[in-house]
Amino acid sequence: MPRTEVRKTYKLFIGGAFPRSESGRVYPVTDARDRFLAHVAMASRKDARDAVVAARAAVAGWSGATAYNRGQVVYRVAEVLEGRGAQFADLVAAGEGVSAAVARRQVGAAVDRLVWYAGWADKVAAVLGSANPVAGPFFAFSVPEPTGVVACLAPQSSSLLGLVSVLAPAVVTGNTTVVLASQRLPLPAVTLAEVLATADIPAGVVNVLTGHTAEVAPWLASHGDVNGLDLAGADAELALSCERAAAATLTRVRRPSVENYGDEPGLGRLSAWLETKSVWHPAGR
Repeated sequence: MPRTEVRKTYKLFIGGAFPRSESGRVYPVTDARDRFLAHVAMASRKDARDAVVAARAAVAGWSGATAYNRGQVVYRVAEVLEGRGAQFADLVAAGEGVSAAVARRQVGAAVDRLVWYAGWADKVAAVLGSANPVAGPFFAFSVPEPTGVVACLAPQSSSLLGLVSVLAPAVVTGNTTVVLASQRLPLPAVTLAEVLATADIPAGVVNVLTGHTAEVAPWLASHGDVNGLDLAGADAELALSCERAAAATLTRVRRPSVENYGDEPGLGRLSAWLETKSVWHPAGR
């Protein structure tokens, strides 16, 4: 007897919980051949605000944790993701229309990228910080610090590797995040939220929204409590309007000129969401 198909409806991931959208709206997600896969929640303006509130509440605890601890947490996410690698490969293959072998390589690359960033967690300060020579009886230090709450528009065409590439460097450097998943390919993002819920990521450090990018992104860009905005998943028109909205609150904006997240990771992505604090101290005898 054939089984009855169970059609799943994915929820949002806000503050460590999985709420429905306050609007009650959902939309269907299809594969590369336009076959139904699942329903996902369609986030609203209030959902975006709730996610920012959750991210802000988590800033003190996450940025105050030791860099070593943050690295271990991100490494744990990589472990859980690898354990569910077959499921993620199926989602990537179905959504992006690539072969099973290509999908497995992308999942492997995403795991490797998380491990790479985890390893940098307790080293980036030594590389990007400095002790500055000064004329006078003082010590002067430049110390990198997290920007705060970073809103990330995930790349539209790279459903897992692109997502990890914008999320990992922001999180490992002590920021908290609100991630707006790819509009057409959201299933790896919402499944990654399930990974985060079972790993050691504290509630609110990563919040995942799904829905229409052009509807939700402007509310994140104009929110006064968002400190950074990654426009990787925005087209040229949306990116320009978000930049203008972000300027009103002096939000730091990163707008990649080329969306190529298959490249090797680098320090530039780590430094994108770090501020430099200068500390002066008198030299005692």
